[in-house]
Amino acid sequence: MGSIPAVSLLPLVLSVSLLMSPSVQGGKILVFPVDGSHWVNMNLLIQNLHSRGHEVTVIHTSTSWYIKGNAPHYRSITITLPKAVDIEEEDFFINFLGKMLEIKKAGGSPLALMEFFWEMITGLSKIHEQASMVGVEILENKALLQSLHETQFDMVLIDPGLPVGVIVAHELQLPVVFNVKWITSGEGHFVVAPTPISYVPVPGHAATDKMTFVERVQNVLFYLLNTCIDKFVVCPHYDRLVERYLGPDVNFYHLLQGVDIWLMRVDFVFEFPRPTLPNIAYIGGFQCKPSEGLSSELEDFVQSSGEHGFIVMTLGTLIKGLPTEITSEIAAAFAQIPQKVIWRHLGERPSTVGNNTLLVKWMPQNDLLGHPKVRAFVAHGGTNGIYEAIYHGVPILGIPLLFDQFENIIRLEARGAAKSVDASTLTSQSFLEALREILHNPSYSNNMKRLSSLHRDTPVHPLHTAIYWIEFVIRHKGASHLRTESYKMPWYVYHSVDVMVFLLALMLVLTAIVVGTVRFICSRLCRRRKPKQE
Repeated sequence: MGSIPAVSLLPLVLSVSLLMSPSVQGGKILVFPVDGSHWVNMNLLIQNLHSRGHEVTVIHTSTSWYIKGNAPHYRSITITLPKAVDIEEEDFFINFLGKMLEIKKAGGSPLALMEFFWEMITGLSKIHEQASMVGVEILENKALLQSLHETQFDMVLIDPGLPVGVIVAHELQLPVVFNVKWITSGEGHFVVAPTPISYVPVPGHAATDKMTFVERVQNVLFYLLNTCIDKFVVCPHYDRLVERYLGPDVNFYHLLQGVDIWLMRVDFVFEFPRPTLPNIAYIGGFQCKPSEGLSSELEDFVQSSGEHGFIVMTLGTLIKGLPTEITSEIAAAFAQIPQKVIWRHLGERPSTVGNNTLLVKWMPQNDLLGHPKVRAFVAHGGTNGIYEAIYHGVPILGIPLLFDQFENIIRLEARGAAKSVDASTLTSQSFLEALREILHNPSYSNNMKRLSSLHRDTPVHPLHTAIYWIEFVIRHKGASHLRTESYKMPWYVYHSVDVMVFLLALMLVLTAIVVGTVRFICSRLCRRRKPKQE
């Protein structure tokens, strides 16, 4: 009798472990999600919480892309804002990317960079200003606020990319769990855990944990820049909300730092090691799962690739497509390889598309990455796609476009599992050379398979970890025993500046006493010697 593959046992093991773990009956959970790719993660948690018997209520705006008003696994409360949040406008990210690529192609003149940076900062401020209006609409609506109180929720689950939910949670006096990677100042660890920037790359700085002196200088500058943006651009919108509704004694940043549990979408197979705290639970790759069968049309196309296999390409949910001149170069490169290509492409069809390339508007990404004939993954470097590639052991050719995608790709490059190309300077020849290196150099595939083995070798599936800690907070009405309150210390106490000043002063006093005593003794001895000499 043949052995059962380990992968096929994963759903069974997960189900059994969930059944055996302590549970709570019918918990009531209030959820503040973030739209876009973040919703994919949050929706998976909600589905699993619903299957465990919990009642989930989702707060969302009337202009949400993916968060539906009606769903079988949650009920929703729709907030209508006076003006739609800019990030929810259809062409926001396309226009943002287009301007960035134009600046790079032009050589990145200082004036153009400053204009772009100012525009980005202004847009960021507007996004958080309008996101904070969700809190205003809830706290000003007495009927809604009373309904939330009367529902008697057990906890609040929040994606703090837009963190207005912590203010509402404080008003409702409920424990909070973060489903988090990014927060107002960047990566979540920078808010809650000790973060030595001598070896922890700062968000926005595409570097490894082995930085040169120049890179460490850059890291400090990025840290100062991020701190200033957070303090003077983002937080003031929430600070005003806190002062208006919660009073001057409440500090918004302390609300963030005082969260009970941080479900960090991080796995140190992918991230660089760094300090952590007891109330941080790591769930990186919790959305990953074994692949399922493809549709007959896709399976026929994949099988037609023969021994060469096929390549998957997608740029995620935020960007419809790259500019035509770039996609034409990519399509021309694809046409020169023997592999088949499945490309999620929503823009204008490139004129250089070869017979080996299938353009689709949607693809079952996880199922394609788990197919035995897949050879490489061409991707923008979004976190969800990277973890699925790690899970299935597929090497990546990265085309990072926005935000943390550059840092994500460099982490895989440092581990020898990916190679990146610059979209602003991409040509068919440079793209083809990079693609052939990924396909023909076995080290990329071997390194990614090693990461896959490490990622899967865990006693508890990350999804189970997430569900466990959410139910833990419900059972115990929080997790304050795991949370440090060092954030309440003044900066000079946290860094022991007062202790060092005291010890320095003590040392100076002791030194002065010793020096004074020696001088006194010496002067007495000198006085005794003078009469004898006379």
